[in-house]
Amino acid sequence: MPTPPPTGPLVSRDTVATQLRALGVESGEILLVHTSLSSLGWVNGGAVAVVQGLLDALGPTGTLVVPTQSAELSDPAVWGNPPVPEEWWDRIRATMPAYDPLVTPARGVGVLPETVRTWPGALRSAHPQTSFAALGPRARDITDGHAPDCRLGERSPLARLEQLGARVLLLGAGYDACTSFHLAEYRIPGPLVRVGRPGPDGWETVTEVSITSDRFDELGHDFERDRPVVRAKVGAADVRLFPVADAVAYAERWLPLHRPRAEEFPHPRA
Repeated sequence: MPTPPPTGPLVSRDTVATQLRALGVESGEILLVHTSLSSLGWVNGGAVAVVQGLLDALGPTGTLVVPTQSAELSDPAVWGNPPVPEEWWDRIRATMPAYDPLVTPARGVGVLPETVRTWPGALRSAHPQTSFAALGPRARDITDGHAPDCRLGERSPLARLEQLGARVLLLGAGYDACTSFHLAEYRIPGPLVRVGRPGPDGWETVTEVSITSDRFDELGHDFERDRPVVRAKVGAADVRLFPVADAVAYAERWLPLHRPRAEEFPHPRA
């Protein structure tokens, strides 16, 4: 069977920069970006071209931030995608490499965050499971001090992004990928969980706030209905742009009403 022709539109670095500027991305601002590269169309240059376009739109004084999560650095007892045999668990815990911000790849967040993570000059936060990477003059302000027992709360880059007036750019991604909503989970009553992971001195367990993206798509739908959200297209991708602070404040009100907290949500799965 012949290979089918690529589907468009044809998207380039210039396409990304021009269309981002048209929807309101400003030179010098801070953007937390969630992406689905495949939604854009046929991208000449792939993730590299998209990162270049984002940096062009932000200019030399802007800062690009992406989630670079590594949820596979977790307890194999809670893995479900796929699960592993119970007789392997102890051996996996004993031999799992510890988190290294320079080496540990981003997983489950798309190809663009890994491209940013390995970009010259990128900085990455220290949390072994929910790190963020950043490029630009505010990168160190955002990534420094990510506490090892605070995945996405007050001592994480999310809180700094809120304080610095950053905006979220959903570039082909849905609200289920909007990490800013998680910051609200730290500000409402909820259960704690024990989270296992490899540490520099061997296997360790920390107590954390229970987090889940359950019903974030519904939360995003209501947020977009009730709050100002810029909507546009970049290539073929649906794009949304809004302040981190607006998303967090709305989620703080919405979650207690629409998603009552169970005694304990499942641990994050690798």
